[in-house]
Parts: sequence; structure tokens; C-alpha cells
Amino acid sequence: MDGVETASAGLAPDADNPMTAELAEWADVIFVMETVHRTRLQRRFGRHLKRARVVCLDIPDDYGFMDETLVRLLKDRVGPRLQR
Repeated sequence: MDGVETASAGLAPDADNPMTAELAEWADVIFVMETVHRTRLQRRFGRHLKRARVVCLDIPDDYGFMDETLVRLLKDRVGPRLQR
């Protein structure tokens, strides 16, 4: 989307791009797939989330990379939240 700068990060120990305190402080909005991810994020980075709004998308985290169904769900659930 025009005017939107993004970064991707994971909370799993083996994430390709692990979440960091710096990313938490940089973000305006952080989208998580499941409630358990929000809980982990807040537990590990809560003091760094003063500025960021954390939004749970309620999408099961069991899709493959770039799965068409996942891409459609993300567009449907993230898009409207970024246009506010």
C-alpha cells in the first residue's frame, strides 16, 4: 500500500527475522495472527510497545508461505485497518 512502511518479524526462536525491541519501538501498529502471539509479544516486549497498537487478526498460524488463502485473508483484515 502506498505510504505504508512494513517489516516482518517472528516470535519463534527459529524465526528468519526475529522480533526485537527496536522493531517494537519503531512500529505504529503490530499485527499478530493469533491471540497467543499477542500474549507472547506483550510478555517479551511489553515495555517497548508504548507507541504501537497491537491488533490480533484471528487467523490460524498454519498456512504456508504466500498461501493464496492466507494472502486473501491478510488483505481483507489488514487493509481496512491501515486506511484509518
